[in-house]
Amino acid sequence: QSLAESTLVQALDTQGGKLAIGQGAFVAMAPDGALRALVGGRSYAKSQFNRATSALRQPGSSFKPFVYLTAIESGLTPDTIRDDSPVSIKGWHPENYSRDYRGPVTLQTALSLSLNTVAVKLGQEVGPKAVVKTAQRLGIRSPLQANASLALGTSEVSPLEMTAAYAAFANGGTGVTPFAIREVKTTAGKLLFKREGGGLGPVISADALSMMDSMMRETLVTGTGRKAEIPGWDAAGKTGTTQDFRDAWFVGFTSRLVAAVWLGNDNNAPMKKVSGGGLPAEIWGKFMKAAHAGLPPAPLTGGLWRH
Repeated sequence: QSLAESTLVQALDTQGGKLAIGQGAFVAMAPDGALRALVGGRSYAKSQFNRATSALRQPGSSFKPFVYLTAIESGLTPDTIRDDSPVSIKGWHPENYSRDYRGPVTLQTALSLSLNTVAVKLGQEVGPKAVVKTAQRLGIRSPLQANASLALGTSEVSPLEMTAAYAAFANGGTGVTPFAIREVKTTAGKLLFKREGGGLGPVISADALSMMDSMMRETLVTGTGRKAEIPGWDAAGKTGTTQDFRDAWFVGFTSRLVAAVWLGNDNNAPMKKVSGGGLPAEIWGKFMKAAHAGLPPAPLTGGLWRH
């Protein structure tokens, strides 16, 4: 908890002013849902609002894994080719962050580089309602709008929800319910409360999990999340940046820990070109390196998919 607080606050104190970032939130949990850190803002003394649990913000591209998982479950693979090209849906013309197009690309490349056109096309291919069901199955509780822009993370969620949903990618495919208390005892040792179960059961098949973990691993190796890489460890995740830089996210995991970073402003004012692959990925990487120090590296629980 103290590591999460100091990492987030230090980053905001040193870079928040010049980048117009007013606030942030941080959540870290064990893959079974046990909370390890919960930071609701940069100063509890100045604001008691808990942005980790209560702020509903657009997740941007950090929502795309739910789209890709739905596509994988419909029979596609990381090697499936889709065209990165202009797309128009009822007058809506979503563009890539880079404003250019790469033509035919694999799904793995499209996710790691966070290509918006491919995500939107996949969302239309499987249907927005199917994507909503996938996200809900993994633990998203906030209302999701089953529309074309859902694929780009326009429905608002909390950092806690996103962390819990990603936990299934980290633990072998089981949905989790976040929790902070395992048991309560009196000073004499009498057990007053013991947490019983509480998970959501299996939510991702083994095959789909290995494909997703492989694609999300690539994000940190060659994609938009390179600043989050943890030397010696297999880590995976996804960046998220919303329109006009109002929200910037990095959500990711190892076999030991799942964590999410959100940066933005309470009044929804734009930041100065803060993307998920920038400061959020740096904060996440710095925290995770310290949190994993001294632990023997372990592979991702889902394994890495091979063609």
